[in-house]
Amino acid sequence: MVLDKNTAKKTAELLLQINAIKLKPENPFVWASGWKSPIYCDNRIILSYPVIRNFIREEMAKQVEALYGKPDIIAGVATGAIGIGALVADFLGLPFIYVRPEPKAHGRKNQIEGQLEPNQTVVVIEDLISTGKSSLNAVEALKESGANVKGMLAIFTYGFDVAQHNFEEKNVSLNTLSDYDHLIEQASDTQFIKEDQLNTLLGWRKNPSKWEQ
Repeated sequence: MVLDKNTAKKTAELLLQINAIKLKPENPFVWASGWKSPIYCDNRIILSYPVIRNFIREEMAKQVEALYGKPDIIAGVATGAIGIGALVADFLGLPFIYVRPEPKAHGRKNQIEGQLEPNQTVVVIEDLISTGKSSLNAVEALKESGANVKGMLAIFTYGFDVAQHNFEEKNVSLNTLSDYDHLIEQASDTQFIKEDQLNTLLGWRKNPSKWEQ
């Protein structure tokens, strides 16, 4: 769910501006899952642009407090959300931890890096939501370690039905700064894409796993 439409459109504008989101309807990307996609999102590039990085940091910090109150700890999902999660935690003056996809195979074999005490309240920061499985895996690891997870805030979501189902099934609150609908609206309003490209992008979202150019 998007909390603020103006923030959603501004975030989409900035992501397009720095090519964190690339739209190539005529020459689709192939995701690791094998899905063909006219869009590719890499929010890690935000960290290379201080002004935009600070905007995202401050908007996420504001929304963390508005949605969940001030938690005890901010957690980032490795690896994409480690940087932005640490920035949000710093802005709020809170401790930071991050969650690996799985425990390390050596050393202390940690999945959660940093200090987490039982029953501490945690808000999870994520950079991107596709199906939500890896994000929810991080939430599960935190809960198993005794954390009270208040919810998750991500920069961007594709808005897939499967992601909404997965979060509802696990009873995890998800909010995002921006989403696919606001991205397409912004790209269309600013003539970043043409009408035929818009139709392609709208068609892909209806059935991304089986989409063909």
